[in-house]
Amino acid sequence: MSISSKSDRQPASPEASSAEAPEVVIVGAGPAGLTAAYQLAKAGHTSTVLEGDDVVGGISRSVERDGWRFDIGGHRFFTKVPEVEALWHEILPDEDFLLRPRMSRIFYDGKYYDYPLKASNALRNLGVIEAFRCVLSYAWARVRPPKDQSKFEQWVAARFGYRLYRHFFKTYTEKVWGVPATELSADFAAQRIKNLSLSKAIINALLPKRNQKEITSLIEEFQYPKYGPGMMWERCRDKVEAAGTKVLMRSGVRRIRHQGGKAVAVVAETDGVETSYPCTEVISSMPMPALLRAMDPPVPDEVNRAAADLQFRDFLTVALVVPESAGFPDNWIYIHAPTVKVGRIQNFGSWSPYMIKEGRTCLGLEYFVFEGDGMWTMPDDELVELGKRELVSLGLLDDPSVVESGYVV
Repeated sequence: MSISSKSDRQPASPEASSAEAPEVVIVGAGPAGLTAAYQLAKAGHTSTVLEGDDVVGGISRSVERDGWRFDIGGHRFFTKVPEVEALWHEILPDEDFLLRPRMSRIFYDGKYYDYPLKASNALRNLGVIEAFRCVLSYAWARVRPPKDQSKFEQWVAARFGYRLYRHFFKTYTEKVWGVPATELSADFAAQRIKNLSLSKAIINALLPKRNQKEITSLIEEFQYPKYGPGMMWERCRDKVEAAGTKVLMRSGVRRIRHQGGKAVAVVAETDGVETSYPCTEVISSMPMPALLRAMDPPVPDEVNRAAADLQFRDFLTVALVVPESAGFPDNWIYIHAPTVKVGRIQNFGSWSPYMIKEGRTCLGLEYFVFEGDGMWTMPDDELVELGKRELVSLGLLDDPSVVESGYVV
């Protein structure tokens, strides 16, 4: 491996940085990194952005394969902050935004359930007998609630009963997080299911006006770039580069040199060649363990050990091109069936007609994984076949042969 230097200058000392223009290195060309570069450029400061991937946008990127564009994860553009709204339209002109209807549902046992869960809809779809059992289960949970509600399962069961919990909370949550719900902290449930219980859901269904102040409003429409969220960050990259900022792709950060509590240089590797970028400031969106491992000189061992204990969940998308008739009106549907591994399915045609082709749509099956596990290392062609089988198993596709093509992103 060869070593090269950006310049022969020595890194600026902390004392000199206050009198000179800052040399800013930004790690990551996702929304955070590119927005930082954009705001700096508006203030008259150029920077260097280092991105390890070959596409900008991070997990908000849009990936293109054979003319199809895929949104990684699904990203609705909605905010109550005027400054954020103004920034979006400053980067991307109004004509490049679409106003799209918001629709998401739960697909369970061949039926669609409202999301967030509505008691009347859920109990009706479950049928009279199972609905009665769910009500009894809820009543029992109210009379004899779990004593320990520090974990997700007990917290939800105390508010919905164990039967509804098993139908609509357990499987999907365990797919997303990859751990049993009995081990997941109730703090997560308190944030995601705030002020909601079966009794409140029933009262809100019967007396919506009386209780509307207690319900967090859900948006009916949202903005969306014509060609996916990656379009926003591709345009942002173009704007900062036009202002003199360098956005360097396939440039993974290897070391961050520091002295006296200040960063003085960032070393990145591009095509096997390491380059040192002197700096007075670093803005990082690297995962915390990777950031700490890159520190030169290294951080204390106990800090690295603590960072190594942090766990991250990954996901991959299997995108299948199918006839338009195989789609659904939702932006995505949540898959609660324990018999399949897929956790959520997007219909990219429901996000934007510009991302699909006439007569066909593209379904994005999302699988939640750990990097390096069996799903993560499975060959792409096997993942595509798995996606086909699961669509058929769910009843969303009758014949797997109608799948025109498949991609893994």
